[in-house]
Amino acid sequence: MSSQVRLNSLQTYQLLLYRRALHPEHFNLKGRRTITHGQYELESWITPGGHVMRFKHDGFCTSELVTEQEGGVPMDGAVTSFLCSGEHEFEHKFAPERVTYMTSVQTETLGENLFAATYDEMVDFAKETGALIHRWSDVDGGKNLSMLDVQRLAKEVHAQAYHLLAHGGVVVRTQTIFEHR
Repeated sequence: MSSQVRLNSLQTYQLLLYRRALHPEHFNLKGRRTITHGQYELESWITPGGHVMRFKHDGFCTSELVTEQEGGVPMDGAVTSFLCSGEHEFEHKFAPERVTYMTSVQTETLGENLFAATYDEMVDFAKETGALIHRWSDVDGGKNLSMLDVQRLAKEVHAQAYHLLAHGGVVVRTQTIFEHR
C-alpha cells in the first residue's frame, strides 16, 4: 500500500456488519480458520491490515469486515458501517434469528518504541494462544501485523483482532462477540 494510504489509516479504517456471508474471492486472504462449536460455526479470515469473520447459526449467517479499503467494499446486505477512528461500541440484535452481535473498536497512534514493544508483545501472545496471524513489511521496512484470536463458549464466541501498521504507528483493536440463544 502507498504511504499516503498508511498516513490516513485512522481516517479510512472501517467496520462493516452484514446479514449475509462474504466470499473469500473478494479479499487478499493470508490465513483462514474455521471452528465449529455446539450449534455455531465461525470462519475467520486474516488479510493484510484487516479481517473477516463469518458466523453461522441454525441456517443464519452474519459477517464482520474490518478494512482500510475505501472503495470496492461490498454493500449488499450491509446492516451498518462505521469508521474505526477513536473508540466505538455497537450492538445489533438479529431478533428473528436470536443472534446478538456486539463489538468494541479502539484505534490509536503509538510512538516508534511503544509500537515496537506492542508488536513484539502481540507476536508472543499469538504464539501462546495459537491465534491466526499475518506479518509483513512495508516499503519502508516497517513491521506490520494482523492477528485474530478466538475463544469458544457454549452459546457465544469472542474474538479479539489487532492490526498494527508500522507507518504512522497505527493500532486498530476490535473485540467482538457473536451470541446465540
